[in-house]
Amino acid sequence: MDASRLAEIVEALRVVGTDGQAVEVKSGVGKSIVETISAFANTSGGTIIVGLSEEGGMTPVPRFDPQSVRSQLESRLTQVTPIVRADIDIVPFEDASLVVATIPELLPRDKPCYVTTRGTYAGSYIRVGDADQRLAGYEVDRLLEEHRQPTWDEEPVHGATLEDLMPEVLNRYLDQQRQGRPRTFAQGEATALERLRITKDGLPTLGALLALGEYPQEFFPRLTVSFAHFPGTSKGEVTQGLRLLDSETLTGPIPELVEQAVALVNRTMATGAFIEGAYRREMPDYPLAAVREAVVNALMHRDYSPAARGTQVQVNMFIDRLEIVNPGGLYGTVTKRTLGQAGLSSTRNQRLSALLEQVQLPSGGLVAENRGTGFAVMQEALRKALMPPIEILDDLTSFTVIFRRRRIAADERHGTARDRVLALLASRGSVSTTELVNDTGLSRTAIQRAVNDLIAEGTLEPIEPPRSPRQRYRTATR
Repeated sequence: MDASRLAEIVEALRVVGTDGQAVEVKSGVGKSIVETISAFANTSGGTIIVGLSEEGGMTPVPRFDPQSVRSQLESRLTQVTPIVRADIDIVPFEDASLVVATIPELLPRDKPCYVTTRGTYAGSYIRVGDADQRLAGYEVDRLLEEHRQPTWDEEPVHGATLEDLMPEVLNRYLDQQRQGRPRTFAQGEATALERLRITKDGLPTLGALLALGEYPQEFFPRLTVSFAHFPGTSKGEVTQGLRLLDSETLTGPIPELVEQAVALVNRTMATGAFIEGAYRREMPDYPLAAVREAVVNALMHRDYSPAARGTQVQVNMFIDRLEIVNPGGLYGTVTKRTLGQAGLSSTRNQRLSALLEQVQLPSGGLVAENRGTGFAVMQEALRKALMPPIEILDDLTSFTVIFRRRRIAADERHGTARDRVLALLASRGSVSTTELVNDTGLSRTAIQRAVNDLIAEGTLEPIEPPRSPRQRYRTATR
């Protein structure tokens, strides 16, 4: 590092009065510096500046011996595993000299970097703000997982049998495999099931149960999707005494979870419209194609290790955004910077992903492609909707996709209860109050008020006698 760059960094530190995410100031080389070395190596790298007094306003330490300090720092670098190869410079600064070490981030396969004498689990740190924070055991496990391909989705599920898999879905999958890989079935179907990792030791695997199972939550009660509609911009915000406008826990195999989650978002979000000549153009708050891809990615790439099986995938809707959260951060070679780039894809759950590439959604179409195109599809859907790009939050414990709610245009017309009743009638001969409630997601009170108003103005008419439990409504004949 040269003197001018060092001066810029120190001036910025003086303004804020403290260290930063990527810069640590030390007056000397104490024992705690090894924690900072570990933290920078496990995060995004960083710079350690030795010879400044933070309490003195980032001023040079009196009687500082840079040559001796440099030797001490070189020794500290050998006290972590793996040993960190850092660039160490003695740099002039304000009539003094400081020791500056540039700590590189380690490759995923080399993490975690830990203080050797404390061991992997007690001596691994990460940088959080201006602090070095010791990693929890779960976080260390996720780093170690990068050293080898996880196989949690191939584990046999004790207590489950082949009867817990949906026969029509399993048979369809086996027919596809039998046509494409007849040699796999040469020694019989039982052997084929083992080779395809549908079973292991005669028991269904976790991946098979999640993709093909009737009710995986019988064995894993928390492998669900939670949907929550919050009235404000945060989980803790309360509007008129309401903590949640809606809350549901979704169960079933992954294909059903995907469709249920997307249907809930569709039902809950607002949908505006532009009138273009004789046509109405629907403008939802969130493009459903993008939402679907995000939910599929969350369920397919989440962490299925035993420590994470008590954590749900979350779909959280706030007044200004939609968040989809899954346990476990990005895996393998994919980073926040490379997400969506052609040809770049890393799969944490290989067997599950392979199954989902062959299994259909209840409404038709395959659940996943797993070609590294999921984020490209999301971004394109947002671009077409004139919406901002996806925002990503990623750490060792979770991965979050954030969609910002679409801005309302000045000439946009929103779907009132009246509008939505008329829109449904335009595509159907008649509707009941229950159908209107289910299809619009509006309250029964709002729907009944809209129906009564339309009847009063002569736009709608009932088909059955008053108070009939089978009452339906249609467009009034004039």
